[in-house]
Amino acid sequence: MKTFSDQHLHRREISRREMLKLSAGGLLALGLWPGALRAEGLGNSDDFTFIVVNDLHYLDDRCGAWFERVVKQMNANEPKAAFCLIVGDFAEHGTMEEMGAAKESFHALNCPSYGVIGNHDYAVPDDRKVYEELFPSRLNYRFEHAGWQFVALDSSEGRKAHGTNIQPDTLQWLDDTLPKLDKKRPTVVFTHFPLGPLTPYRPLNADAVLERFRDHNLQAVFNGHFHGFSERKIAEITLTTNRCCANSRQNHDGTKEKGYFVCRAKEGRVAREFVEVKPA
Repeated sequence: MKTFSDQHLHRREISRREMLKLSAGGLLALGLWPGALRAEGLGNSDDFTFIVVNDLHYLDDRCGAWFERVVKQMNANEPKAAFCLIVGDFAEHGTMEEMGAAKESFHALNCPSYGVIGNHDYAVPDDRKVYEELFPSRLNYRFEHAGWQFVALDSSEGRKAHGTNIQPDTLQWLDDTLPKLDKKRPTVVFTHFPLGPLTPYRPLNADAVLERFRDHNLQAVFNGHFHGFSERKIAEITLTTNRCCANSRQNHDGTKEKGYFVCRAKEGRVAREFVEVKPA
């Protein structure tokens, strides 16, 4: 897979001119996000910490030893995390052995975890039976915590890695679900494929997801698939990918560090810090 080494590209903010070209719903024409402007009572949500980890790619017993260290380090975090978001690619080949071992590794985590499916979580191009058996009701769903809304989305198209489209079932679920959300409450989206403009491996119809949130107080979008740090900003919204947390795979951006984000939700905003898992 192609290596992306231009760190400036992955870190810079998207200019107004680029946003005009990329649209994300015509927002976007003035670089504004109507939902964020309607946000009220930022202090009404509680402060808490959560973890975001992506691209585990569980392959063999060596990965088991690696994730034992990863989870132990997560459990030692202060303040304690309220929950962990696992942003796709639990396994390398989507088999029951790999997926089951990945799930078991995170049973030792001292907080709940919420995952989404990645392309490597399919055993074959159209077979996700193992994922659905091990993680029932974990394709498109939502949950709430301390005044925040979290929305998990299936952005996969089977095992395809690039040139993908987010499938109609996900877009229909969003259309059915978004009217049930509070537009003014801070909201986080997490999904495997990156939604940030100009991010490698972004789905061709990623804007179709972002457009649907234009009237909501969307604060952060966490993604994986691209094994490297990227940050995009649309008004107050930060869209990120991160280095992978896999023993079996390397980063696409040429960096060596493996780890996860520790995120703090405070006064309606999210701040994050990359935490490296040191090699044994």
